Amino acid sequence: MTFLAIDIGNTRLKWAMYEDHRPGAALLAHGAEFLEHIERLAEGAWAGLPAPERMLGCVVAGETARRRVHEQIELMLGWNLEPQWVVPSIAEAGVTNGYDHPSRLGADRWVAMIGARHHMLQLGDARPLITVMVGTAVTVDAMDAQGRFLGGLIIPGHGIMLRALEGGTAGLHVPTGEVRCFPKNTSDALTSGGTYAIAGAVERMYQHLAEHCGAEPMCIMAGGAGWKMSPSMTRPFELINNLIFDGLLVMAEKRWG
Repeated sequence: MTFLAIDIGNTRLKWAMYEDHRPGAALLAHGAEFLEHIERLAEGAWAGLPAPERMLGCVVAGETARRRVHEQIELMLGWNLEPQWVVPSIAEAGVTNGYDHPSRLGADRWVAMIGARHHMLQLGDARPLITVMVGTAVTVDAMDAQGRFLGGLIIPGHGIMLRALEGGTAGLHVPTGEVRCFPKNTSDALTSGGTYAIAGAVERMYQHLAEHCGAEPMCIMAGGAGWKMSPSMTRPFELINNLIFDGLLVMAEKRWG
């Protein structure tokens, strides 16, 4: 029962083919493509793949990107499957959605929280949980020990912060700097400021969740730029590379058995 998991973010489409639609299934192939090159998939990375029997995807880039993927699957490759896409609901796979309008929660955030909670429970420890996704945007989401999503933060990622400063400040150019405790040049000041802004958001959410639940939270971080934050974090955390795919596998197993 081969399974294709797709994560369409704001910048890239990431995909993974598994031998089955369940957590722990063997990874057969994986890759990534920038959104402007989605049309290359059928003749490139996907050309030699076996036709998957199931597919579940997560998309935040909008309907156009999703439609372009459908065209690659149905028209170019002729795979005989119905693509399924995650729409956040009131509850799924052990997580309850506390958003004011549950369907408006970002699908990537929903899937990541499901993957993170599954990972935590595999360790045998049901605790409050913070899920941090560091990408084009940064999200910091909080769940209690029962899997209730309480709410979360959205802040700009490193790139957006720096581009905003460059575009809105006369004469300010944004070269790459280093994270320093006491930056002494503009490049280091910009890089350090963005990094500490993200770390500070996580720290504040950690404090809120610990106070609300009366227990120390676990923190799981993911996303393409997660590794950049590692030296600057103030609380213990676990870095997981494929949290979206982990969440999609959990959801697929719950949906299809």
